[in-house]
Amino acid sequence: MSWVLASPIIIPFATAVLAFLFRRGPEGRWLSVIGSAALLAASIVLMIEVLDDGVVAAQMGQWAAPFGITLVADLLSAVMVVITGITGLAVAVYALSDIDQRKEALGYHALFQVLLAGVCGAFLTGDIFNLYVWFEVMLISSFGLLILGGQKMQLDGGIKYVTLNLVSTILFLAGVGLLYGMTGTLNMADLHGAVQRVENPGLLVVIAVMFMIAFGVKAAVFPLFFWLPASYHTPAFSVSAIFAGLLTKVGVYALIRTFTLIFTTDVAYTHTILLWVAGFTMVTGVLGAAAMNDFRRILSFHIVSQIGYMILGLALYTPLALVGAVFYLVHHIIVKANLFLVAGVAQRIAGSTDLDRIGGLYRHAPLLGLLFLIPAFSLAGFPPLSGFWAKYVLIKASLDAEHYVLAGVALAVGLLTIYSMTKIWGNAFWKPHPDGAEPRLSQLSGTDRAALLTPIAVLAGMTCVIGFFPEPFVQFAERAAAQLLDPTDYVAAVLGTSDVPDLSGSTGFATPDVPVPDGVDALPETPETEVAP
Repeated sequence: MSWVLASPIIIPFATAVLAFLFRRGPEGRWLSVIGSAALLAASIVLMIEVLDDGVVAAQMGQWAAPFGITLVADLLSAVMVVITGITGLAVAVYALSDIDQRKEALGYHALFQVLLAGVCGAFLTGDIFNLYVWFEVMLISSFGLLILGGQKMQLDGGIKYVTLNLVSTILFLAGVGLLYGMTGTLNMADLHGAVQRVENPGLLVVIAVMFMIAFGVKAAVFPLFFWLPASYHTPAFSVSAIFAGLLTKVGVYALIRTFTLIFTTDVAYTHTILLWVAGFTMVTGVLGAAAMNDFRRILSFHIVSQIGYMILGLALYTPLALVGAVFYLVHHIIVKANLFLVAGVAQRIAGSTDLDRIGGLYRHAPLLGLLFLIPAFSLAGFPPLSGFWAKYVLIKASLDAEHYVLAGVALAVGLLTIYSMTKIWGNAFWKPHPDGAEPRLSQLSGTDRAALLTPIAVLAGMTCVIGFFPEPFVQFAERAAAQLLDPTDYVAAVLGTSDVPDLSGSTGFATPDVPVPDGVDALPETPETEVAP
């Protein structure tokens, strides 16, 4: 399994080296596209392995776990790597037209590929310290992409971005040290059992809160999200799109992974905090979006509000809620990246992203209007698009758990999301351009139109497929949620043993044998686990 698990990390790193060597010519951009396509192919191979054999793991350098570097993939890890490959390829094609030669010469494509490698590494690592390492790889490359070009606005946003993320990193590393001091291990599968045997469970909860804050900064949850709307509107649109699609989702993934696998000794306390965080994240994000009047700033605040839905699924900690969290992750990466790509085309042909300074896009570029409506309606939760099913599952899970206030908050945030999307539609697409201009797609060259519109159309098509045919995606999310709630296969794949402690006596909202709520098919059995050599 070593090459299957390592290839989604090795391919982007190798592509980054080649793209940097050829950064001053057109070869660099095409190497980036080819490398992104190879990453997608490798991620599909990994997904097939996981679907066929269950959780797969490998020990790098043949150092046995928990002492060596472990790579491991379950259904959640595998689907996140696949979505990374899809988004990376879409943005790499879009960048053929969006990124100018100056940014290419400064190393855009190399930094982009290093970012993809860091994201894949974070999804596949089985060690909490190496998760920190991959976060650092992501931080360095994302900071380089953010300030590429050296404009004052970029530097201002970049300083805010890196400062708060460095604080998060310090807190994360401190938590890692304390956790190692208590348990003597940093392997996540080994930690699952080790935390049950600690002599000071109160200190373990404190460490859990430290991790919650550190990952909360990465995920941009309330009240730690201010760096995101201050920075995501400043770089090139390709950079904004990959950031919007992937960066915060790595933080959400880290929260889901650690608070289902490791920090489950006091679920009633830790996940109650997450419930409050989820509610405030949804509300503050959508109110910020409603107050903005810039295309990218509105979308940036909506990243925050939508993160709240994912955290809600984790905080409820029931089978149905985790199904909704997994489904929402996949849906949101595609939709949010696509909306930023649409914003880039709108700026190219209308001259700005300020809603007061643009208009006439639907009349003069109806195709772009259609390609905006699909992800915008999906983000707002219109049936039968993918966002509707994601919100439906999470709201039903809230009602089943008798969290009626949170269900009402989720519905209200959906309505305010509709308001924001209609504000963009009314100003950018429906009203005439204030200067009387005619923003036509035909003013772009044929090559530019193909590079810009093809990724948008493909991602919009994926949104429709997930929405019109949700059953296989929901079934996949059910299997992923089952693995999260019962980590026996995960532990066995990594350690070669199913030494999973009995959690039936722990205090929490649910345990792995919680019955599935009415209206949802029973969670299927996970396949037999392949134990890596």
